[in-house]
Amino acid sequence: MAYWLMKSEPDELSINGLEKLGEARWDGVRNYQARNFLRAMTVGDEFFFYHSSCPEPGIAGIGKIIRAAYPDPTALEPESHYFDAKATTEKNPWSAIDVAHVQTFPKVLGLGYLKQQPALAEMPLVQKGSRLSVMAVTPDQWATIISIL
Repeated sequence: MAYWLMKSEPDELSINGLEKLGEARWDGVRNYQARNFLRAMTVGDEFFFYHSSCPEPGIAGIGKIIRAAYPDPTALEPESHYFDAKATTEKNPWSAIDVAHVQTFPKVLGLGYLKQQPALAEMPLVQKGSRLSVMAVTPDQWATIISIL
């Protein structure tokens, strides 16, 4: 099993929203490196659900992958914010996955707090200039974050 961190703006999908839904499609990733991480995920992998672009950015819970990468249908929907005019049903460069809720944390682990943890210094999330919406998390980083809950 591999570990990941995926960012979502809470007004689009929050950890509470995923908890209510039970499962959801994770789509709209429009960065090739982040897309490649989606494609590397396998069913059963777990991820930290990170709230971004909000008053309290941070890790809000855990989800798991329940369906491996497939063509992102939002790329083909003209009314979608994630529409890609170059994408076709035969050649869609974007991927989506399906995820399920695992756990909502009692409080969000804020980015400032995470940056203060020496064991997380190498984690891309806490490094200056890291803006990817999907990133790998090492087993040691995963264990560190779980231990500070």
